Amino acid sequence: MSNQSILRITRELHEIQNGSDLSLAVAWRDVDVRHVRALIVGPPDTPYEFGFFEFTVKFGREYPTKAPTVLALTTNAGRTRFNPNIYAAGKVCLSILGTWRGERGEEWSSAQGLESILISIQSLMSCNPYENEPGFEDANSDYDKKNQEAYIDKIRHETLRVSVIERLEEYLNIRGERPAVTVYNAEEEFQSSREDAPFEPFKDLCKRRFLWYYRSYLSTIDEAAKKHKDGDRFEKMPFEGPGNTMEGCYQYTALRERLNKIFAALNQETESWASEGLLAVKRETSVASNLQRQFEQIVERYKRDDSLTVDLNLVDKNPFVWQLTLFGRPMTNLDGGMFRIMLYINPTRWPDVLPRVRFETPIFHHRVSVDGVLCYDAANRQDMRSHVEAIVGAIEEESPAYDPRTLVNPEAAKLFWGAPDEKKLYNRRLRRSVQDSAENCF
Repeated sequence: MSNQSILRITRELHEIQNGSDLSLAVAWRDVDVRHVRALIVGPPDTPYEFGFFEFTVKFGREYPTKAPTVLALTTNAGRTRFNPNIYAAGKVCLSILGTWRGERGEEWSSAQGLESILISIQSLMSCNPYENEPGFEDANSDYDKKNQEAYIDKIRHETLRVSVIERLEEYLNIRGERPAVTVYNAEEEFQSSREDAPFEPFKDLCKRRFLWYYRSYLSTIDEAAKKHKDGDRFEKMPFEGPGNTMEGCYQYTALRERLNKIFAALNQETESWASEGLLAVKRETSVASNLQRQFEQIVERYKRDDSLTVDLNLVDKNPFVWQLTLFGRPMTNLDGGMFRIMLYINPTRWPDVLPRVRFETPIFHHRVSVDGVLCYDAANRQDMRSHVEAIVGAIEEESPAYDPRTLVNPEAAKLFWGAPDEKKLYNRRLRRSVQDSAENCF
């Protein structure tokens, strides 16, 4: 592979990595940028909503003249076909990849790149994935409409079970309910000749996103459970065949219990960072010294800036547990509020593992879940000042652009983005939480 090709791949990877799209992520080993992992977060308002779908991308020597090879890894170990165009064995059928016949102009060109491939795959994850099956345009009968609905229903269930719950159970070493079956793994094609340690680049991302979307997952279960009883079997689709299907039955009661266990385990993991951090301080680790220095620099800067509305402290002099007090700015909906926010930092994996942020003081806000989890994204993830600024910015922003991936409080989001009367109700409830914070200040 030429140096020009390597430079092109490297540039594309960094553009995605540093971009603002919360639904795409990429990772690679430094020794070889030709083998890439990609993660697509399922689009909102689809049966794939907030699922974690992983792919392997292999760039050949002729890239960008020829498209890379892409295989799906989120396949329930080769047992589940998540889309008419995403097979259980991992094959992704797209004209842009040359794996599916397309119209003129839909084939690969060197002007395209990895991001366009991932967006094309993401477009398959639509509100009605049945439409990706050839001949769909002729499917107008009641039978076909019934199939479409049944297909959406089982994808929604398996998105939660396979792409979210089983993934997080594995990350947290929670005993799952997967059958011990050895089947084809799509990644073997790329990894069979390599003896590297397990590569799990999206572990922290998925953990943080799970905390963001936990209430949305529960809401999905509550709605779907009204329609499907535990034990009801999935319906087979006309295009599904042996070894390339989605079989199983609905078990929403069990899924809810497993979600709750994951949420509890993540909270326990977060809180364990405090005691681990104190040990790191005693050992005088470089990470502890770095965070202590960052804290002191940020505090010193804030002392010189009267326009800032925050106060920072370390809990028990622990540089891995920061307490941020946010004071509401005058003439805003936050005016008079005092909100205590906790930042927990991993003592051994910072900055690869990002801080987890929790509101100790309740606030009714579309970016803060009812559990106090804040949805935010720092521009410079290695700089704690960037994290603090992003936290404050996420709360204070009065006219944000609509992005359903950032709306982690479904009730607040519905009001904030609703009709004028609903927006007024949102403001009243936000103001009520502000008043409560001042009355119960600490």
